[in-house]
Amino acid sequence: MKHAIIQALALAVSMAAAGGAAAQQADDAMTVPQVRASLESQGYTNVNDVEFDDGVWKADARSADGQRVELRIDPATGKVYPEDAVAQLAEADVRAKLSAAGYSNIHDVKFDDGMWTAEADDANGRELKLTLDPDTGKVVGKDRD
Repeated sequence: MKHAIIQALALAVSMAAAGGAAAQQADDAMTVPQVRASLESQGYTNVNDVEFDDGVWKADARSADGQRVELRIDPATGKVYPEDAVAQLAEADVRAKLSAAGYSNIHDVKFDDGMWTAEADDANGRELKLTLDPDTGKVVGKDRD
């Protein structure tokens, strides 16, 4: 009896953990096959290592000129952000946009791999890692920090 209870608890914990990961991706409009198809339709080849991380899709591929590139992909729209993209916003702009969107305690703002990232608290006080469009400052990915 005791053994059955332990097994049931272990199963419940593992299902809750899996459900959390699934819930994180359930909000995203794109699936792995859709990400691959979108990248290929935009001229990328040899698409691999597609994974969901930090609230965005990430992938390795070859660009139209044959160069190996690392990409970030907006999970809702499929917009591609190459790692060598140049930011159109300054750090102060990113902080101002996040503050205007209701985030507080904004810190660790940096431009890395073609996108802005920051850590901040949402309106419910949850600390999040945010990934932002380098041109508009729109939050395209959220992950609990």
